[in-house]
Amino acid sequence: MGDVKTAESSNKARLAIMELANMISVPMSLNAIVRLNVPDAIWQGGANTPLSAVQILSRVLPYGGGDPENLQRILRMLTSYGVFDEHLNCSGDDSHSPERKYSLTDIGKTLVTDAEGLSYAPYVLQHHQDALMRAWPLVHEAVLNPTSEPFVKANGEGAYSYYGKKPEMNGLMQKAMSGVSVPFMRAILDGYDGLKGVKRLVDVGGSAGDCLRMILQKYPHVEGINFDLPEVVAKAPSIPGVTHVGGDMFESIPVADAIFMKWVLTTWTDDECKAIMENCYKALPVGGKLIACEPVLPKESDDSHRTRALLEGDIFVMTIYRAKGKHRTQDEFKQLGLSAGFPHFRAFYIDYFYTVLEFQK
Repeated sequence: MGDVKTAESSNKARLAIMELANMISVPMSLNAIVRLNVPDAIWQGGANTPLSAVQILSRVLPYGGGDPENLQRILRMLTSYGVFDEHLNCSGDDSHSPERKYSLTDIGKTLVTDAEGLSYAPYVLQHHQDALMRAWPLVHEAVLNPTSEPFVKANGEGAYSYYGKKPEMNGLMQKAMSGVSVPFMRAILDGYDGLKGVKRLVDVGGSAGDCLRMILQKYPHVEGINFDLPEVVAKAPSIPGVTHVGGDMFESIPVADAIFMKWVLTTWTDDECKAIMENCYKALPVGGKLIACEPVLPKESDDSHRTRALLEGDIFVMTIYRAKGKHRTQDEFKQLGLSAGFPHFRAFYIDYFYTVLEFQK
């Protein structure tokens, strides 16, 4: 009996390592169906009618062409990861393969363009651009020499500098961040009341200003300051009630009674985070708050989707942005706050990925 269990365990282990070794098929196939506009083709304004690969191709390539068999291979694999639902039509004739049709699951629907032109599709595309893909074979270099990121080794300069010279990459980055920010901000505005009574709010690293736009819809009397690098705010659209200000958060941050930031501290080292937070502290009055929305790692390394998403994001930061930038635990954020002078700290777990961290002066 023991030998049988050992053999079964060994078989499962070999199967698991085969899956892990071929895991690149998953994100690259996801990238492929976004590039082919498959989610919007199936969704069709909410119909989500199950379609065959041939039918999907007729919508994404109206003038003909394409290989339906290869598309179906991609759809089948992503079905196994919950992106699509597969609908089999078995004719009863064993000589023919069953017809397979596909509709979108809730996961697949996140890739559908909404009424505001947003989705998670640009986030997928942004993560798989050539410059980023060149960095991934060099992940081990972050262990051997953490003074330089794999992205830098692959491309000769840091990611933000590289983006700044490539308008199409910068534009995709902004669109990707908008697609992620909007659903997150809806959850925050519904579940967090720490912005009540704020008169002047600075969004540090606010990009196109989407977060402030949503905040002002709920709190219209707030004076919003969208603070980011000059080349970023130069492309930001005009938003009523929001002033775009270019600058460097390592030099100074505009004065306000509350400061907001999302996915900023994660991409910097502990010393850099302390410098950013010290500048926030200087810009706030006594009782003022720094509200940072960041991924927060759990204590245990379990196999839940949430933990995996957070740990995978941590490796993304290490590879692309900062080798010593990182996702942190709640206690690590608390200690950073104390080192920057903030005596009070609270964490609000409202969203599955981002946690609202409140540091009060």
